[in-house]
Amino acid sequence: MPSVADDHQRLYHLCPRQAWEAAQSNGAFKASGPDPFIHLSTRDQVIESAALHLAGVADLLLLTIDADALGPALRWEASRGGALFPHLYADLPLDAVIATDPLPLGPDGRHVFPEGFAGSAAP
Repeated sequence: MPSVADDHQRLYHLCPRQAWEAAQSNGAFKASGPDPFIHLSTRDQVIESAALHLAGVADLLLLTIDADALGPALRWEASRGGALFPHLYADLPLDAVIATDPLPLGPDGRHVFPEGFAGSAAP
């Protein structure tokens, strides 16, 4: 898949590589954990989300998602500090994912986002 697209209608999901591989076998990416939805982020939110919730976790992928392909199952809800975050109350269709990029850990233990991604250092 191509690298990260720069478009205001894109959303992002941080995903363990194994979960993405399982989704490809199953035909859809499903919510996991206690929440009934898939946590998504905007470009401005995803780097902080990685640092807060997945610091030091290796072998992650950054999924770039076409928000327009998600339909009414996409809801914007208050979360961290009252900010609105996108939540998907359905399986994520694989064809809505327009890019997958690895998120290696840098020497400081923080994820290294793809080159050109806002607020990140180049790999």
